[in-house]
Amino acid sequence: MSTPRPNALRLETLWNPPADGKEFSYVLRLKNLGSEPLSNFSLCVSGPGRVDPAGRVEGATVSKRLSNFTEFQPPAGFVLGAGETWTISVYALSWQFRHWTDGATSAYLALSDGSTIVLGVEPTRSSVSNAALKRGAEIYPVPANAPVQISVIPWPNHVAVASRRPLPAGFAPLAQSGEGEAAAQSFTTLVDHLFAVEGIVRSAAEGAVPVMLKDAAGFGPEAYRLSFDDETLTVEASSRTGFLYGLVTLGQIWRGARLHPGVFQFPGAGEIVDEPAMGWRGLHLDVARQFYGAAEVKKLLAVLAWNKLNRFHWHLSDDEAWRVEIDAYPALTEIGAWRGHGLAVPPLLGSSPTRTGGYYTKSVIREIVAHAKSFGIEIVPEIDMPGHCYAMQQAIPELRDPAEKGSYYSVQGFPDNCVNPAREQTYEIVETILSELIELFPFKVIHLGADEVPLGAWSGSPAALDRLRAVAGDAVADAHAKRLNVVTNTHGADDIHGSGAAILQAEFLERVQRFLASKGCITGGWEEAAHGDVIDKEKSYLCSWRNVEVSAELAERGYQMVVCPGQVYYLDMALRPDWDEPGASWAGNSDAEKLYKFDPVGGWTAAQKQQLLGIQACIWSEPMTDRAVFDRLVFPRISGLAETGWTKPPAKSWERFKALAGLMPLLYGLQES
Repeated sequence: MSTPRPNALRLETLWNPPADGKEFSYVLRLKNLGSEPLSNFSLCVSGPGRVDPAGRVEGATVSKRLSNFTEFQPPAGFVLGAGETWTISVYALSWQFRHWTDGATSAYLALSDGSTIVLGVEPTRSSVSNAALKRGAEIYPVPANAPVQISVIPWPNHVAVASRRPLPAGFAPLAQSGEGEAAAQSFTTLVDHLFAVEGIVRSAAEGAVPVMLKDAAGFGPEAYRLSFDDETLTVEASSRTGFLYGLVTLGQIWRGARLHPGVFQFPGAGEIVDEPAMGWRGLHLDVARQFYGAAEVKKLLAVLAWNKLNRFHWHLSDDEAWRVEIDAYPALTEIGAWRGHGLAVPPLLGSSPTRTGGYYTKSVIREIVAHAKSFGIEIVPEIDMPGHCYAMQQAIPELRDPAEKGSYYSVQGFPDNCVNPAREQTYEIVETILSELIELFPFKVIHLGADEVPLGAWSGSPAALDRLRAVAGDAVADAHAKRLNVVTNTHGADDIHGSGAAILQAEFLERVQRFLASKGCITGGWEEAAHGDVIDKEKSYLCSWRNVEVSAELAERGYQMVVCPGQVYYLDMALRPDWDEPGASWAGNSDAEKLYKFDPVGGWTAAQKQQLLGIQACIWSEPMTDRAVFDRLVFPRISGLAETGWTKPPAKSWERFKALAGLMPLLYGLQES
């Protein structure tokens, strides 16, 4: 029996939400449009949606499942004849689908001889929605009558400009000092990344107007004064970043007046005096679920600088992949950086059956760190542990107790994905990895993750249970072996707070944080790192992702806080609840207006606000297989966050922001059509 050509096979998927008393179903239809029958194969699919292998599936059996990867086996002796369709109906999912990106984003057939056939996959349709699926950033047109005469995001603290002068052809920054020279070079690099053909920076031979970069005392590290008159443009600052931000403001004003001369003007007189409201204005990027090449990361850093964001939280490891070169453990990238059919990590989240993925070499990381620094951005690397370590464990199996029995699963469906905190070898490995990481990231802030450790973690590990007996007693260890929580949860049934797993995690984090402190580093963690209150609050900070109430509670307990609640600041969440919108939905949905108007410290006391470092948006990459989805979900929401972090609340205006948002750059330049 010959094999049909790939283009003769088509997979269609359909979501049927529950209605009229009927249960939901996820239907997959494999169509053989060719003239040859097909047999001895299985169907492999991946996407954000996860099939429950213990649930009801009709038309097939689940022969393999890891998180969002599922292999469906047809009935014994099944032959898919020419012109026939194989239908699979799934009635058991980790969550009901809400958006078109929840379904399969890649699929292939695994044949009995070990080969594969890649299938084209159309986006999952809904039986109750025929709306055109949304891709590309929403368009924010510049109105004919904007509420302001200059275009700047984030809006400055003090704006006092008047009159109009002819638009300069471009600018030639002239510096008095090394800091100014460095800022001028950074600005040139920045506009080359974002607006190469517009000519914002030019030479005198091309008609450029000089911009004097004048060193001045009394300015904060990110503050500047931009002055206009008929003869001179001047930026005053005391640092490279201050000069750069003044030039960015000048560049934004110039672009607005150039692209929309009937709406915006280039000032002929006056000044802008500016500095940020918050010190930490960040963006987190998950490069484990989807890989972003060095060029993409550099372009994203340029976008951050244009928004005056100053922190880049680089999520370099997770269950799905490991992305940073470590000399002591080459297997981390040889094994953990790649996914594919037959590999240690199978195709996940839209990966191809062929070997796909990637990692950042040390030389590339040094280049990116220097690139970010030139834009006023500090990079915080994250190695997520003790949970979210499935890919890491595939490369270094010694991170598990070899005598461990049974399995526990993370909320994302990965088995036994936590490095063992009771083994001395675990700390030797972790400290070796972190030592190499510290050398790459001179900001010396290292994020350890510490989120979503399952309640049953290490419950089958003799070494872990022995350690738990030593630190917490027999009753706690026995309860943990039975996967019971011996202390009432404070944050919900899925929280490990007070469990044996939390006690072991706290001991792990305390030890690793002490190691980082000995190297002169500050330790970051997600809010779960507060379990047990054991980490040194003077040498750490937390990112709180649930809600502002949890953030406030942790601030009250003395933790320094970066606020990034999932309901608003997680940029993988869909803009709206509609099926035709891409993105996730577990935390809700948040369009640009909701994000812009959100108060990240609403209800906080004055004492709690003293613990605020700032705010951060988080890009989790599960739905980002399609880069047009990236642009839709990230822009202009990232600019809304930037204005919240920079502009004092009384000076914020949604109407002004909405009028200016369309002038801000996208990463891929893909807009809604």
